[in-house]
Amino acid sequence: MTDSFDFTEARAILPGAVGRPGSRTFFLQAHTNDGVVSFKVEKQQVAALCEYFESVLADLPGTDPLDPAPTPDVAEPRELVWTVGGLGVAWEGDEERLVIVAEEMLADEDEEREPATARFHLTPAQVATFMRAGNELVHAGRPGCRLCGRPIDVDGHTCPRLN
Repeated sequence: MTDSFDFTEARAILPGAVGRPGSRTFFLQAHTNDGVVSFKVEKQQVAALCEYFESVLADLPGTDPLDPAPTPDVAEPRELVWTVGGLGVAWEGDEERLVIVAEEMLADEDEEREPATARFHLTPAQVATFMRAGNELVHAGRPGCRLCGRPIDVDGHTCPRLN
């Protein structure tokens, strides 16, 4: 049985990545009073969360997405608890927090059991910080080819438009 988590009072919820562009491993990280917990995600999941958060913050009264919360540095994860398959976002009006709901990706042989979940409760300031860090990560990848737009690897690039 895999553990589920509910981060209601985390000091920070941040995206991060380790490795060189083109072979980075992305993760979501919760900084709590008990330590740091990290979950593996895809780059596209981080990009989608940032894009969605931008539209949500624009609709929330009294929030300034340019005013991020002070945060600790992202720590290189010692262990990735599990890989995130699905993501959802909800608004908790009573607490004025956005909640990321992450669901564990199950292997084929584990499909009979319920996937674990992690709930990340973020204040609007924490959302702004997440967006800033996530957008920096997503845009810090490999540069695009000026002809085809595909990423250029460190080892080079064979552009299909030159054939």
